[in-house]
Amino acid sequence: MKTTPISTPYDWLDRSLDSIHKANWYRSTQTVTSKAGMIATIDGREMLMFASNNYLGLAGDRRLIDAAIMATEMYGTGSTGSRLVTGHLALHEELESAIADLKNTEAALVFSSGYLANLGTIAAIVGARDLILGDAYNHSCLKKGGLLSGATAIDYQHLNLADLTAKLQEHRAKYRRCLITTDSVFSMDGDLAPLREIIDLAHQYDCMMLVDEAHGTGVFGDRGGGLTQSLGIQENLIQVGTLSKALGSLGGYVAGSAKLIDYLRNRAATWIYTTGLSPADTGAAIAAIKIIKTENNLREKLWQNVGFLKQGLQNLGFQAIAFDSPIVAIEMGDIAKTLQMATHLRENGIFAPAIRPPTVPTPRIRLTLMANHTHEQIQYFMQCLQAW
Repeated sequence: MKTTPISTPYDWLDRSLDSIHKANWYRSTQTVTSKAGMIATIDGREMLMFASNNYLGLAGDRRLIDAAIMATEMYGTGSTGSRLVTGHLALHEELESAIADLKNTEAALVFSSGYLANLGTIAAIVGARDLILGDAYNHSCLKKGGLLSGATAIDYQHLNLADLTAKLQEHRAKYRRCLITTDSVFSMDGDLAPLREIIDLAHQYDCMMLVDEAHGTGVFGDRGGGLTQSLGIQENLIQVGTLSKALGSLGGYVAGSAKLIDYLRNRAATWIYTTGLSPADTGAAIAAIKIIKTENNLREKLWQNVGFLKQGLQNLGFQAIAFDSPIVAIEMGDIAKTLQMATHLRENGIFAPAIRPPTVPTPRIRLTLMANHTHEQIQYFMQCLQAW
């Protein structure tokens, strides 16, 4: 006797997954069983790591590990509750003071991740009567923060000041407040926002401005304060960033005026209603900030590696979107060709995965450099490209 399959409210999942597979958009995780560094054991095989945001190599640095252990021994493994209810650790205050000093702002506030920092901040400072103008290539957390806020969110063309100006002229007067949002370093292309020019427009049209320095913190500036520091920007901005990339730890931050930080403590839901950063992450981040403010040799080595890769790729005739940061996106053509390149690199012991739609508009190999990559390792990567 034939039975009719019983339908469930979750049947749509099979259809959606099938569509993802057919579009070549399916992604899965890779298991890493080694300490963070330029050599990683991935699915049981040692590979050269060219996909990590660990730009200064600090995620595996003994000093950060020791700081995390010391903090854990002193405070335990967890913060046990939200900071307004449970109280926060002296370590949290120390980290926030260190971030404010690094960013040259009056104050700072630490969140459990950079994603939560953007969600909570944007949703707290604009609402249904307000306007957000954001770069079309902004990180997902900036876009999702706009949706959560209920504000009218409009993208301007990537790095296009003329389009931003036109949209300000068309829309600004219709709204109570306006927030301009941009990454400083764009995570998938590696290019830089024209921050000075955007700030000028923000002044002209009476707008707030939020800059996400996730990929700029630790990498730019003579003390690692980010692209804003490198450009000598002193304006009263809202600066958001992460502790999980060049700083080698976990968490996010917002830096700005004392009034802004006081307001966010009372209105940012993603800070108010979540457990404080763990002692280990906090201690490691404090140690990292001390290192990046004093050890310029790490940044110097990183930028030497960027220059070495740039020259090599140009000699081979490969095109990258930009060479403005340690993120180098090499466009290979269509999705199938890009996946073939990623497979070729993996077969030769290099982990540099393909990034595809819908994450990015065009497929590419996204390469990230670290300060502790050697020229021999970078040269080997270029030899593999040439062989392909």
